[in-house]
Amino acid sequence: MSRLDSFIRRLEAQRAVLNWAAAMIRDREGLVLELGLGNGRTYDHLRELLSGREIHVFDLEPKPNPFSMPPAQFLVVGDMAKTLPAFVEQHGAAAVLIHVDVTVGVPEQDAAAFVWLPAHVAALAMTGAIIVSGWALEHDKLEPLALPDEVPEGRYFAYRRAA
Repeated sequence: MSRLDSFIRRLEAQRAVLNWAAAMIRDREGLVLELGLGNGRTYDHLRELLSGREIHVFDLEPKPNPFSMPPAQFLVVGDMAKTLPAFVEQHGAAAVLIHVDVTVGVPEQDAAAFVWLPAHVAALAMTGAIIVSGWALEHDKLEPLALPDEVPEGRYFAYRRAA
């Protein structure tokens, strides 16, 4: 498969997963977190799907499309290994939806580069929260969920935060 076809399939899966996850939490209280802003496409999509919700975005060096920049009060800039624990101290396990969209660009390297991330995600998520990620997250409090049928296995991952 060409890189272009792979990119298109990744975006189609990402959209399907975000639509599904937003529907799952639409009527629930809690924070929405976007871990990794990139160019802001998924943040913008969540903002449209969850109109009126506060979406807190974490990024080391945000450089999105100007139309996809979150308001300053919802943008947390810095190394997530430090900013996520600080956010937990301030808010506790208050997230109802977490989208993990951080990557080094090579799926096999993500788990090693972000070995610390699943524990922080589990700490941020309230019981029953939905967590979606472009790569597998290993943590005893994150229970795997089945994704929509149109999402190929291994393309995206979903979890529910266990009690």
